[in-house]
Amino acid sequence: MGQEPGGGPRRDTRGIVDPADLFARVRFRRRGPAPALRAYLEHYWLVDWDLEQPYASHVVPHPSVNVVFQRRGGRDFAEVAGIGLELATQKLEGSGRVCGVQFRPGGFRPFAPGLPVSAWTGRQVPLAEVFRDAGPASVRAVLDPADEDARVAALDAFLLARGPRPDPQAERAMALVDVVREDRTVRSVAALAEAGGTTARSLQRLFAQYVGVGPKWVILRYRIHEAMERAEGEGPLDWAALAAGLGYSDQAHLVRDFTSTVGVPPTAYAPHRGP
Repeated sequence: MGQEPGGGPRRDTRGIVDPADLFARVRFRRRGPAPALRAYLEHYWLVDWDLEQPYASHVVPHPSVNVVFQRRGGRDFAEVAGIGLELATQKLEGSGRVCGVQFRPGGFRPFAPGLPVSAWTGRQVPLAEVFRDAGPASVRAVLDPADEDARVAALDAFLLARGPRPDPQAERAMALVDVVREDRTVRSVAALAEAGGTTARSLQRLFAQYVGVGPKWVILRYRIHEAMERAEGEGPLDWAALAAGLGYSDQAHLVRDFTSTVGVPPTAYAPHRGP
């Protein structure tokens, strides 16, 4: 799961491009949900900013659906953000506030069982189109409180009022994604199918219905996240050894995937550690 062993939200910065620069400009923190929601959620993420100059943040998205409540540009709105397939860029200016819910991969379907999660992939849909009773009052209830604990409580209340509906297949999908995230020896769809005691075809169907992207995409995305985190460290980095450890046939393949996903090659992303 995307939580620390003690039950709190994870502390890594995987997926955030140049996290130190982001954290120097905005107030970013993660909070854990109510106990009844922890099986389905990674965490809540809260961002507040008051900027003199516009700033663009960049994220390589996780294989997760997010529900995002936003106050920016003089208006309040909320949306369901399906898994982003490409580098996500957000322009922040003036002052604003975001309260987000990051679901575990596979954890969103129990809240919206009417459609496969792949229906939301690559899309940002107004909240009321997914949860039809979620009007402006629901959005204000999350965004209005000055107190952070009150915002977290409002997120808990919003989600608890709308589910979740227990679903063994969702639990299975979440468990299989955890295998990908935690076991670096799982480097292919065939290996994941074997670990899950299923076939590659069944795995593809399960991931389309409950995760929103295919298992190969999930494997690649987590490996790129790890490469980003390693690139942001100190000292020299053996990219050939990293490529082998992540399951790549050679360093060039990792460089190509890194460049196409992050938007820049490793030499530009981390010039002091480039291959």
